[in-house]
Amino acid sequence: MIDTAAHRERMREQAPLVHNITNVVVTNFTANGLYAAGAKPVMAYAEEEAADMAAAADALVLNIGTLTRQTNDAMMIAGRSAAAAGTPIILDPVGAGATSFRTETARKLLQELPIACLRGNAGEIASLVDEEVEVHGVDSGTISDAAATAVRAAEQFETVTVLTGETDYITDGSTLYACTGGSVMQTKITGAGCLLTSLIGAFTASGEDTLSSAAAACSFYAAAAEAAEERASFAGPGHFQVHLLDMLDLLAADELTQKEKLKEVTTS
Repeated sequence: MIDTAAHRERMREQAPLVHNITNVVVTNFTANGLYAAGAKPVMAYAEEEAADMAAAADALVLNIGTLTRQTNDAMMIAGRSAAAAGTPIILDPVGAGATSFRTETARKLLQELPIACLRGNAGEIASLVDEEVEVHGVDSGTISDAAATAVRAAEQFETVTVLTGETDYITDGSTLYACTGGSVMQTKITGAGCLLTSLIGAFTASGEDTLSSAAAACSFYAAAAEAAEERASFAGPGHFQVHLLDMLDLLAADELTQKEKLKEVTTS
């Protein structure tokens, strides 16, 4: 049984430095979310410093949401440096399947770097394992068996895979966790998934193993989102986003334990 509250407390005690090469849409929200949860964010994109920053960080998060040739190069430089330093690398293949550039970039990073965790929505993960799926921009497509797709990706890429949606599936290919809860308002704001990816980086940096750390991060995030929706003074995405940051900071351990809906399920 994974103790989400204990994982969250350990992460806060260690306050890991998370190096993010992420997309321009979510930079501010991601940084604030990491601070609220108890980690330390840094955003460093320049090739000239990517290696040094990745080596100094406790986790490296690569997010391909707004790709350019320059950010691609910086990701590879940072990734090789992190690998040499033994720093866990988390990959968010935003929009994989929407264009060949995104899909090929994500696959290259998976092939050339020791990715500790792959986190994406159903359409993104399905596209990477060559399943038929229709992707519109960076929004998720629909697949028939999300759990099976997550397991397939974990086996194919030999990495912990987190496939997020109405139910999140977290697996290393043999053990599979399902996490429910959260809030529908997460689909109404930009960067909800990207922030989760960075939180997985923070939990992994301070955890004992990637699978349990990723599962605990999903559980914590879902509980914080549920609490944020309950506390929002106005039922709109702007208020929800603010309260989500609040709950990442303020959610008490007993409420986290009460709200968490994480369980181990059988792989098919």
